[in-house]
Amino acid sequence: IVRHSSENRLILSYAQQRHWFLWQLDPQSTAYHLGGALRLLGELDIEALQVSFQGLITRHESLRTVFQMDEAGLPQQKIDAAGKFELIRIDLCDLPVAQRAQRAQEEAMRINTTPFDLTQGPLLRVALIRVAAEAHHLVVVMHHIISDAWSNRIIIDEFAARYRAQVEGLEFSLPPLAIQYADYALWQRNWLEAGEKERQLSYWRSQLGATHPVLQLPSDHPRASTAHYRAAKHDFVLPVSLATRLQRQAQDRRITLFMALLTGFQALLYRYTGQSDLRVGVPIANRHRIEIEGVVGLFVNTQVLCSRIDSRMPLSDLLDQTREAALGAQTYQDLPFEQLVEALQPERNLHQNPLFQVMFNHLREDYRALGQLPGLTVEEYELGERGAQFELTLDTVERPDGRIDARFTYAAELFEADTIKRLSEHTLRVLEQLAETPERCLGDITLLSAAEWQQLIDWGVNERRYVNTEPVHRLIERQVNDRPDATALIFGDTELSYAQLNGRANRLAHQLIALGVKPESRVGIAVERSIDMVVGLLATLKAGGAYVPLDPAYPRERLNHMVTDSAIELLLTQSHVRERIPHAEACHVVELDTLDLTDWPENNPQRDLHGEHLAYIIYTSGSTGKPKG
Repeated sequence: IVRHSSENRLILSYAQQRHWFLWQLDPQSTAYHLGGALRLLGELDIEALQVSFQGLITRHESLRTVFQMDEAGLPQQKIDAAGKFELIRIDLCDLPVAQRAQRAQEEAMRINTTPFDLTQGPLLRVALIRVAAEAHHLVVVMHHIISDAWSNRIIIDEFAARYRAQVEGLEFSLPPLAIQYADYALWQRNWLEAGEKERQLSYWRSQLGATHPVLQLPSDHPRASTAHYRAAKHDFVLPVSLATRLQRQAQDRRITLFMALLTGFQALLYRYTGQSDLRVGVPIANRHRIEIEGVVGLFVNTQVLCSRIDSRMPLSDLLDQTREAALGAQTYQDLPFEQLVEALQPERNLHQNPLFQVMFNHLREDYRALGQLPGLTVEEYELGERGAQFELTLDTVERPDGRIDARFTYAAELFEADTIKRLSEHTLRVLEQLAETPERCLGDITLLSAAEWQQLIDWGVNERRYVNTEPVHRLIERQVNDRPDATALIFGDTELSYAQLNGRANRLAHQLIALGVKPESRVGIAVERSIDMVVGLLATLKAGGAYVPLDPAYPRERLNHMVTDSAIELLLTQSHVRERIPHAEACHVVELDTLDLTDWPENNPQRDLHGEHLAYIIYTSGSTGKPKG
């Protein structure tokens, strides 16, 4: 990668182009704001702070870049040559002391949630909020189009070093950057379009296939037509003992901790959804060229790692599968996610991210440089809410002391806080079993805690005895006494009152009794959707029998199995359906559409029935072989 002349450095990278597109769709969104806030306690040198940020902006072109349309209507980068830094200063010292901390956090939230204008900038926003002579809040917010997580680490380390040198009166210098982000953007397009894109795309086509299933993660609330969700967070920690055992398991299998944690997340998603083809988005730093290691910009790429799972797969096999997928993805990491979506053309919805709906991100963070600012004690705190990029994201962070922090970021309009808390507890249980019993199959993983098991047991116990309950046909008969003319049944243009429905069912029930139907008798009913269907079901119950639904559209082999297995004694059907329904020679067949019931009485049949008598037999879908009744 080499530095180019200015007239060639206007082109956007693929990732920038995607963010430009997303911003045009929703300029008010805060989903792609990168921000942080610090409490600075002690003697702050404001001039040194300003000089330090000015040095950062001077060194990194991305921090002084905006995006505008050219004459052809195409976006291009516009890099401010001067890059003058303006610090936003807010003084709250005139407020009562008790109000300052709360007001400072409100101001920080406002600064973070104010939308960026990508055409005007600046896209780096720094505010200093003074709450006392030696107490300040420093708020830094950027749009993702100019930065990423790796860049944040560069900015923090350089800022801390510049500030320290400025305060202590020391010379500060860094070797000049060989290239800037705009040079990378141009190189990326030229390199991929010279043939590398097709080579990498071929790999991803083979990995992801032609169908792209949408993750059906159960939610507490229905999904909206457009994905404008607020981001909520739930933090939890992996116990040190668990983190140590996971590290040991990873080392024994020659995999990384990232691969082990991703395997646990995939296993959890499988147990929650039952889907065998899972897709998880994974951000990758994409900094494998030495020239760009120290450059601020949007280099991060998103990859789609898929896993194909079944309930009898051991966790160890899923670990191996994840390792192979991650290593392959690393080899073919340069193809921009935007290009992959364009090539694969999955079905697009405004309320869903294409190719994947959940993300996993693993980082090693070390911001100890902030703790070395001379004369200052630094505390980090969370900024206010922002938009959710995905329905669910799991972030895990390795700390310098070996602790692993985890966070679920989720769409607040889709999930309740208690649901995500329970999800985090289940995550820990999956990881425990991954660390201790990797030979265990996914279907055998224990997700529930002892308390949850006890809750299920308690729910399954019902001490109440319903001694005064009545069969459903008796409830219909009661309606005839109370509301005989009220509408009971509508089909097309036909309506029956309770009295009419009950009278027709009674006449048929009396005939069924005459044909031998009694308690425990099985009566097959094979009719198309019609008034006759409901009359037949009700008459069977009134006669004391148990109905067996037989869909005339089913294959003959399936119908034959159901008729034989249930041993029906009588078949209720229609004349145009009869030939499709197999039945034993000795079985009575009644055609409801040709039947004359004029001579049968309309009074309610008197059958002595109780709750243990058979009411119906219904068959499973037969996914395990033959359907079961």
